[in-house]
Amino acid sequence: MALKYRFNLKDINLEDFKIYLLALFKAILPKKKIKNIEDLTSFIQKKSAWVSQVTLYNYLKTRMGTKWVLHFDDEKFLSSINTAKWNIYSIALQDLIFYTLSYSKVFFQNDETNKAADIYEKILNKEIENGMPEEIISNAKKKFYERLEKINWETYYNSWPFNESALALYEWAPIAEELKTLDRKIVLNSMILKWDNIKDEFSKLISF
Repeated sequence: MALKYRFNLKDINLEDFKIYLLALFKAILPKKKIKNIEDLTSFIQKKSAWVSQVTLYNYLKTRMGTKWVLHFDDEKFLSSINTAKWNIYSIALQDLIFYTLSYSKVFFQNDETNKAADIYEKILNKEIENGMPEEIISNAKKKFYERLEKINWETYYNSWPFNESALALYEWAPIAEELKTLDRKIVLNSMILKWDNIKDEFSKLISF
């Protein structure tokens, strides 16, 4: 069954498209060294937003064709995109927090793992100002603390660290289920490949 929803370009959140367009120029943007927890928090927030939105929009664009931006006039679908965006982002943040802290602990003997909750809470609390629904935040925090209780910091970085956000993309993308089933492997791989770029970037920028 083909998608019946349509988009209207004027209804797309401006901040979302800023992130989407910045992705096209990512290679030439200046890279700031990560020297402390504040820098790390900023890196986690920006890269999680980038991965979440680029993978979501690319998937929608791929499934809907070259005229996808001309179909944005269905409020229900726009709402579903917004819901998907925030849910995917909330899990992407978790994955990147756990990965960066695990990696820095193992390779830099820099144990800041006790800051994981502080980083997550700080980012989500700020996102309330940007319209992140409180219900999504509440559910995200519950999942975060469940994962935090079970995490092995010594091995997390090397044990499918971004699997949860890849599954979130697959779960929340507003695409007909029968189509998503056909796309499962491609969708999961698309997210993992984006994270591979972030992993490489992080290893070059961390300096504390």
